[in-house]
Amino acid sequence: MIVAGLGFSSAATVDSLRAAFDRASNGQTIDALATVADKEGHAALAQFAASAALPLHFIAATDLAGQRTLTCSNRSRATYGTGSVAEASALAAAGSGARLTSPRHISDDRLATCAVAIGGQT
Repeated sequence: MIVAGLGFSSAATVDSLRAAFDRASNGQTIDALATVADKEGHAALAQFAASAALPLHFIAATDLAGQRTLTCSNRSRATYGTGSVAEASALAAAGSGARLTSPRHISDDRLATCAVAIGGQT
């Protein structure tokens, strides 16, 4: 499974999410989206997931902390104990042995990030 993980500010819009997603997923067929569970109910996220016609997985914050990321945001580290919510969400949702195929990409408005991971098991 190939998963696009999203990290974003509460001010993020559908356009913010789409811009980050498009950059990170370029040339890849995405099977699902993932983000930290406390983002559930964010209107732009729900709208983006519906427009992309992809299932959305919510990852417990405690499951993000154990993920090894390639990039590091000080805000993500302080809030969630991981360098990148986008990377950690993608890795956690992709499952055991997952690896990043695209590190965190940031939208132009800097309100959203996206990374892509592929699962290690089929």
